[in-house]
Amino acid sequence: MWNLAAQVIGIEWIIILIIIAILLLFGPSKIPELARAFGRAWGEFRRGKTEVERELREGSATLEEKERRG
Repeated sequence: MWNLAAQVIGIEWIIILIIIAILLLFGPSKIPELARAFGRAWGEFRRGKTEVERELREGSATLEEKERRG
């Protein structure tokens, strides 16, 4: 139990240190710009992932249809 609590507290400290490092490196004025860029990149990643999943489903359906026809 204590080990898990220590890990959670450790993770919280790591996150806090990362936030402080980002503030020191980029300054508070750049944070919104970085957040927007991260959001755009994340959205692009999700769109790409969705596109790949759609193509895989279509390819699988086409392959199954060809196998049924013989």
